[in-house]
Amino acid sequence: MEHLVKMLEDEIRKFRFESKPRSLYDPIHYIMTLGGKRLRPMLTLMTTELYGRNPGDFVKYAVAVEAFHNFTLMHDDIMDQAPLRRGKPTVHMKWNVNTAILSGDVLLVKVYNQFLGLPETQRTEVLSLFNMCATRVCEGQQWDMEFETAKTVTESQYLQMIELKTAVLLGFSLELGGILADAPAKDRVILRSIGTNMGIAFQLKDDLLDVYGDKKKFGKQQGGDILSNKRTFLLVKALRQAKGKHASELKKWLSRKTFDKRKKIKAVTTLYDELSIREHTEKKINHYLELAGKEINQLTLKEGAKGLKTFLLELAKRQK
Repeated sequence: MEHLVKMLEDEIRKFRFESKPRSLYDPIHYIMTLGGKRLRPMLTLMTTELYGRNPGDFVKYAVAVEAFHNFTLMHDDIMDQAPLRRGKPTVHMKWNVNTAILSGDVLLVKVYNQFLGLPETQRTEVLSLFNMCATRVCEGQQWDMEFETAKTVTESQYLQMIELKTAVLLGFSLELGGILADAPAKDRVILRSIGTNMGIAFQLKDDLLDVYGDKKKFGKQQGGDILSNKRTFLLVKALRQAKGKHASELKKWLSRKTFDKRKKIKAVTTLYDELSIREHTEKKINHYLELAGKEINQLTLKEGAKGLKTFLLELAKRQK
């Protein structure tokens, strides 16, 4: 996998704009070079390699996927008022909100420019699938914002929201690799489903890590979801399961307008512990990882698919 990572990082370093004003273009370079797992473009390149193609021929399109992901992060961080991204100040904190919005818009335009380089036989299909994916991501983000003020959010509603907001892009990343490598149509459908199930599992893991992750490795404000009363899987599950004193304690912390941050994080985490929320979340994560694993076995590339399954399992163990 190291050769794919190097390939991506080399291409991302070239992802610069010579235009002015610098204040518009520097934030793009900043967020694109902040690091991160590069999960989505890695999945695209890995898929092309699994089907016997040279991933170096497609790195431009894999980077387009990463660029779109970073575009969503720039705008999401504004909506969430997030101070940190990958352990560094978010774009709107380092510059300002208006600049972050405009820089994100330019980054999205760059994505389309990258995809316009596709062969004519693939361009229409890829752009159509990308537009569908991008629309669903926006739908998921809107649901996420509406959940903040909703009286109740069910587990199924939450899972549907993260499928749209997060998982569909992983599904597109794998399917894109299949299209670029001329994989069989049957495999492309399976690849999309694998990515979607992986994406749900990884978002649930992010929910978990916000509370239980290693503070030195997480890269975002620890306990930020608790402080903002964000409807994560953990909170949705806790609200459903809490009874008696647990329900009263949880509602008390959710309704407080002023509070000591450390006390709130500790109190809500303690409630999660007493309600076994961590165990419930891990069980749900494993469910979606198992679904993805079974689907990997359905691909026509039995030997090559083992590498994808190994990559999946390694990612599932991550602590940040």
